Amino acid sequence: MVAGYNTISMGTGRKEFNPKKDRPGLEEYIREAGQGTLTQIGGAGNVDECVIGNFMASRFNRQANLAAFFPFVDEGLRYKPAIRVEGACATGGLALMSGIKSVLAETAEVVLVIGVEVQNTVKAIYCADYLAGAGWFKNRKDGHAYFFPGQFSDRAGSYFEKYGRDKTRLALARWFRNAIENARLCPTAQEHHNAVQDLEALAMMEPNGKTFIDNLNVFDCSKVSDGASAIAIVSEEGLKRCGIPATEAIEVLGWGQLEEDITKPPVDPTELTTTKHAVAQALASAGITRDQIGTAEIHDCFSIAGLMCMEAIGFAEKGKGADFILDGNTARSGHVPINTTGGLIGWGHPTGGTGVHQAVTILEQLTGKAGDAQIKISSDRPYGLTVNMGGDDKSLVSIVYQKGKYFSLQMAASTCKVP
Repeated sequence: MVAGYNTISMGTGRKEFNPKKDRPGLEEYIREAGQGTLTQIGGAGNVDECVIGNFMASRFNRQANLAAFFPFVDEGLRYKPAIRVEGACATGGLALMSGIKSVLAETAEVVLVIGVEVQNTVKAIYCADYLAGAGWFKNRKDGHAYFFPGQFSDRAGSYFEKYGRDKTRLALARWFRNAIENARLCPTAQEHHNAVQDLEALAMMEPNGKTFIDNLNVFDCSKVSDGASAIAIVSEEGLKRCGIPATEAIEVLGWGQLEEDITKPPVDPTELTTTKHAVAQALASAGITRDQIGTAEIHDCFSIAGLMCMEAIGFAEKGKGADFILDGNTARSGHVPINTTGGLIGWGHPTGGTGVHQAVTILEQLTGKAGDAQIKISSDRPYGLTVNMGGDDKSLVSIVYQKGKYFSLQMAASTCKVP
């Protein structure tokens, strides 16, 4: 993967966001992200196929057939194969997998992948109703008014009961603090302008089920976001075609892509079992262990999901996720920095774009292009990991990456195609 690009993650928290003023539309986010990547790879003439990931534009924007927006991104993409994929909050990861499989199937050397969502088009309660489509919608009437916050509030309640509430609440507040501090270092993050001094005290606000949900507060939740991310998935031949050295790319080493039955409740509400299996599959296919992971971008749609993901990956034993976080292991200076540009809580969660944004962040970190958000990648733990979850631990994509290896720039230059 090469040439990552993120738009601003727009929504409450950004200084320029005003719900009463006109904002960029779906097509404008698609075009900005797509052109941002095309500029880096020598133009649309180098692209063989296109993939766009989007969850719910048909409801949020009354727009379907999103693959047909690629010629709007650039006329050079007219008459090229393009598809749209959907898998709830794992849509971006599935878009990446579609591009990966096209390259492996040798139907394409260069695939342009865009993930996008524009959700600040309706009031929050209607947004909650639309997003409930990521779960078993027949449960909608029996669920909380804010359906998915309610789902993860129930998970948090079960976790509190089994492993203790006080320390877990402290860990969730630390998770929020880490997310915002990382977002402050990333200019495109939704929480980039957050200037609150005592973040943990803010996040310790007592949940109130009468006004929101029982076990989580609003700071435990990712926000409604508008944004898009794009990246190019290429073969070695594709790198040469674009004139990009492998040292500016990340190599996909392995992945886990799994589904669970959407009609069934969690087997154990205190465990992300599908996440656990997907990460194990990704690590096994890459031939590495979790102890070799230097940084990870994980799906913290809610702070409790972030904590439980630490246990699902195996960074912490079951029931010990709070200790792992409170000991500083997930901070940007910790043992395994997590969500270095803020994750879903800090950077934002434009649903269909999240999985692609995760890959862009890993690309930037492993190639040393993360700017102020850059962390040190040690030689003994050189690998990056992404975990993109759809619904309540139902659709999972986990990918392992390493920095690309050197190949001849002279060879690259001799085969470069510039439109």
